[in-house]
Amino acid sequence: MSDPKPERPVEPTELAHTPPSAPATSAKLVAEVFGTLLLVLGGVGTAVFASNHFTDTPAAVYTAVALAFGLTVVVGAYAFGPVSGGHFNPAVTLGLAAAGRFPWREATGYIIAQIVGGAIATTLLVLIGLFGPANWLTTAQDAGFASNGFDAHSPAGFGMVAAMIAEVLLTGLFLLVILGVTHPTRGTPFAGLAIGLTLALIHFISIPVDNTSVNPARSIAAAIYGGGDALAQLWVFIVFPIVGALIAGFAYKSLFDVTRTGAPIGR
Repeated sequence: MSDPKPERPVEPTELAHTPPSAPATSAKLVAEVFGTLLLVLGGVGTAVFASNHFTDTPAAVYTAVALAFGLTVVVGAYAFGPVSGGHFNPAVTLGLAAAGRFPWREATGYIIAQIVGGAIATTLLVLIGLFGPANWLTTAQDAGFASNGFDAHSPAGFGMVAAMIAEVLLTGLFLLVILGVTHPTRGTPFAGLAIGLTLALIHFISIPVDNTSVNPARSIAAAIYGGGDALAQLWVFIVFPIVGALIAGFAYKSLFDVTRTGAPIGR
């Protein structure tokens, strides 16, 4: 028996809550370039400009540099994080992959984008310096261009082992904070602020030790213009932040991402 009052067909419409499509890989990589550029421009830029201008107030420079790195991460996380996740740091990318939060297959692209972004940032700083006061750029480069270092290149004279320990420890703690505040079920909408404040705290702790890396892209970017000694010591600030991040990533997965039954969360 046919329906005496059949309903007219209605064209399907997109639901208001339909999630948008994921950003393209190219968009993610561009976001990582810009986010890392912002981080290095803000942090290293503050270091090279302030330290060469406010020579009589080192405590103020110290504070400004720590806050600059923290603030740029806060801004970058909210500006570019929704596109790429807001890593801006090869150690963070690898630590997230170790924790099962990021695909290993995408890590190489992210790391290349981060290194490119950092290098562009320090190149822009050099370009500004070329049109600065006489001998400004030479002085900044002779001082290492805010590069990381140990022994004679440590702000307070700490040795290589101290730098290694600091980079492993502080990068590991940084990753634990990131993994905690961005957790898919236990995270917070204030994750960007928490991460930025943690990075500022890390700089307050370790600027005197080795000028604070916890980010190989930042270290590479500064060493490009920091001279031969900065390049010779660069390997420490590539290897040991990554070691700390990997330890933290694997540790977080086994220590915190488990249920009462012992099974990893999400399985």
